[in-house]
Amino acid sequence: MPDIVLTTLNAKYIHAAFGLRYLYANLNELQPRAAVAEFDINLRPLDIAEALLAREPKIIGFGVYIWNVEETTEVITAIKRIRPEIKIILGGPEVSYETEGQKIVALADHVITGEADLKFAEVCRALLNQSVGDAVTSLSSNTERGVRSAESNNETPHVVSYPKIILAELPDFSRIALPYDLYTEADLAHRIVYVEASRGCPFTCEFCLSSLDIPVRQVPLDKFLAAMQRLMDRGLKQFKFVDRTFNLHIATSKTLLEFFLNRYQPGMFFHFEMIPDRLPAELREVIAKFPPGSLQFEVGIQTFNPEVGTLISRRQNYERLADNFNFLRQESSVHIHADLIIGLPGETVESFGAGFDRLITLGPQEIQVGILKRLRGTPIIRHDAEWQMIYNAHPPYDILQNRLIDFATMQQLRRFAKYWDLVGNSGNFVEILPLIWRDGSPFKNFFRFSHWLYAQLGRTDTIALVRLAEKLFEFLTSELKVETQLAAEKLWLDWQRGGHRDPPEKIRPFLPEEKLNRPRASKSTLPKRQARHLAT
Repeated sequence: MPDIVLTTLNAKYIHAAFGLRYLYANLNELQPRAAVAEFDINLRPLDIAEALLAREPKIIGFGVYIWNVEETTEVITAIKRIRPEIKIILGGPEVSYETEGQKIVALADHVITGEADLKFAEVCRALLNQSVGDAVTSLSSNTERGVRSAESNNETPHVVSYPKIILAELPDFSRIALPYDLYTEADLAHRIVYVEASRGCPFTCEFCLSSLDIPVRQVPLDKFLAAMQRLMDRGLKQFKFVDRTFNLHIATSKTLLEFFLNRYQPGMFFHFEMIPDRLPAELREVIAKFPPGSLQFEVGIQTFNPEVGTLISRRQNYERLADNFNFLRQESSVHIHADLIIGLPGETVESFGAGFDRLITLGPQEIQVGILKRLRGTPIIRHDAEWQMIYNAHPPYDILQNRLIDFATMQQLRRFAKYWDLVGNSGNFVEILPLIWRDGSPFKNFFRFSHWLYAQLGRTDTIALVRLAEKLFEFLTSELKVETQLAAEKLWLDWQRGGHRDPPEKIRPFLPEEKLNRPRASKSTLPKRQARHLAT
């Protein structure tokens, strides 16, 4: 049985816990005494507690995030009631800031704030040591001072005199063991595999935790590329980079792109987050060579309102951004996933809508419409009083209303975002979607559709695809007066591209017989959404 169990509750099974693998890789001599156990938030907390207790650990390290903090709190509560002697160590962004008053922090023995790649092993080593003397030498300088203070007062020092909150200094990447060899064959075959060539962000956007993570630090490039080669040799074809600013250092970015381009095989897919207004010629030249469907850029725009950008300390050049989008759409085969945020201080419904329309004209395949979240530690709270920002008290701490957008309108925008993901981003309706705004504003017309659809269905999830398709057809033909045959034919094209042989019943009467016998779309090895967009 392992003395140390590293665990977390992933949002979905398909997500492999990147942080746990980093911690395990850096346990060094403690690795034989440790194990990784991953769960997901759809499992019952008591069942997770049972599985962890069955391993009879002395220490359990939990990765705590915005999506799992409530479920993880339930798991730890059960463990501490049954086996209070087990040491619980927390880490992760949700417990790295504003620890006071958090129930999960009160339950834990220790919380490591910041990047715990090396610090976790240090703390475990000390807790597992049998002699106090050995434990003291493993403590951080703060802890050593605490032990020396206890000795000066003629108290017997104990390992349990660790401070509850332990600050992890930024680790030097030259000392960090990379975790990529820990991905199993099952991980490579069935899960999202995360990689990083750098950490940190040079920008100070007030809504983002990455703005607190300065400076940007690079993984030693030769070490990283060797690890990527080993993943490729084991058959991995989809790489998801979590770097916040992939294209910050142009020479490094070019080397990475050329590395993957030179080793490209059919079915390979690479995801990067990029700075939208930074795409010089030397990167464009390489990007243009990637085959269709192989490269995806996540582009964080967040707002097109320069006054809002100034308020939240976000700098970007909109002219360069537009030029880069034009290049990506016209001279490359990159799949663009662009981000906008609803609820930023100073952003009205009208200015958000204008930004949405502007982004539609730039042509990204996906627009992720996010609802502003008040993440712990972020300086966005400085606007709370002036802009009357009111956030949900429970994760994910999303905005409920502000001075410019009341609660009822924010709820409507929340539904707009959900329906846009189902219709606009999914790739299921790329032919028929432009009919919604052929005579007006994309935002206003889709906002109207979202009102109508919610009135029809009363929900935003668990909507069968065929039901959604028929409602879209109904809205276009009855509300917007789009020609019935045109709408039917466009929807049938979308339906076939998704691999369906038979059209939805409501459009069948409007399709000529010769259009009903088209061949089924061939199966793609790319992610489903990207494959559907690529097939247009």
